[in-house]
Amino acid sequence: MTAESQQDRARKETLREAVLNRRMLTCVFTGFTSGLPLYVLFQLIPGWLRVEGVGLAEIGFFALVQFPYTWKFLWSPFMDRITLPCLGHRRGWMLVTQIALLISIAAMGFIRPDLSLWTVAYLSIAVAFFSASQDIVLDAYRRELLPDVELGIGNSIHVQAYRLSGLVPGALGLILADQFDWRIVFVIIALFMLVGIVMTLVIKEAVAKPTPPRSMRDAVIEPFRDFIGRAGLKPALLVLAFLFLYKLGDNMATALQTPFFIDVGFTLTQIGVIAKTAGLAAAIVGGMVGGLVMVKLSINRALWLFGVVQIVSILGFALLSEIGPNPWMLGVAVAFEYLGVGLGSAALIAFMARTTNPAFAATQLALFTALASVPRVFANSVTGVIVERVGWTSFFLVCIVLAIPGMLLLLKVAPWNETSEVTYQ
Repeated sequence: MTAESQQDRARKETLREAVLNRRMLTCVFTGFTSGLPLYVLFQLIPGWLRVEGVGLAEIGFFALVQFPYTWKFLWSPFMDRITLPCLGHRRGWMLVTQIALLISIAAMGFIRPDLSLWTVAYLSIAVAFFSASQDIVLDAYRRELLPDVELGIGNSIHVQAYRLSGLVPGALGLILADQFDWRIVFVIIALFMLVGIVMTLVIKEAVAKPTPPRSMRDAVIEPFRDFIGRAGLKPALLVLAFLFLYKLGDNMATALQTPFFIDVGFTLTQIGVIAKTAGLAAAIVGGMVGGLVMVKLSINRALWLFGVVQIVSILGFALLSEIGPNPWMLGVAVAFEYLGVGLGSAALIAFMARTTNPAFAATQLALFTALASVPRVFANSVTGVIVERVGWTSFFLVCIVLAIPGMLLLLKVAPWNETSEVTYQ
């Protein structure tokens, strides 16, 4: 056997080991349970409010209830420092947040938006808080679980399962809403949090004997000192700017997805059924393609390729707004959205995980993911106002323009030909 054939065989064995193991299965469940509450806020509640007659501007401002996602780094040191008395350092917090999410999502259906829109907002904030807290611990657990060589494919699987979970509130929920009362819909959707609860009870801690920070001061200061100290202040600021801008355009484009489909003229059942079919196929393909690309080509090149796909997926929505309620075009738009946005998210999360020191995983990942979620919360809050002033087609063209600065920053933070990565012992 030649040296070249031995290298090819070694690469194939490495790829097979990176894909076919229990860690990848765990990433499926972390992705599903992490994504479900976000898509309740992102798809089901806006659709519910639109059906109940709430205006687009008000629905757009509802994005502000997601602010806990942007501030979660403030309480992540507390979750990193404190170990609950049950299940261990990470799993205890998983269980608490998942039970809280099940209860708060189910309670949503017992409110009437036409009588108490503020109550809907307060409960939505509670869902966002518990969801952001769950993300803190799930992100840290996944970083501790995955070796560096599996960060790309593991996070790709996590993100595609995350995207796939959107079919529960965004497809199944809307189909059920055409047949049942909204309180039944929210209870059924809430019960899907049992997937995460069962996962938490079955898995083991990723680190056998975790060592929480010795004090709250260490928990707060050391993660930030480590991040800035590794590369310097200017490169650190460039990374933070990139995390903010990379998904700005596609986050805004999908902020009012369900109200957009309703305004185009689709029924809730059409949206649910077509989204389920197209989204499922695209999520499966995206999960396989995204992971393999990052294993073969590196995370840097994946960021470039998937960023372009993200921009193309926004064009699909612009075309749909011009064509009208064509079921085939809806399927194409949703498929590209699940594929492009999902692939971009997978590469971005893998980049964040690679940039994170496992010793400070909870707080550093909370900071990175919080910054990446700022556009989804604050920029998205004005999307309804923009749409009402310029129309859907012009709005999507604006989103394409806003996607470009993040791509340009790749020249600095993730050059195409640079594959060197920091490895932590």
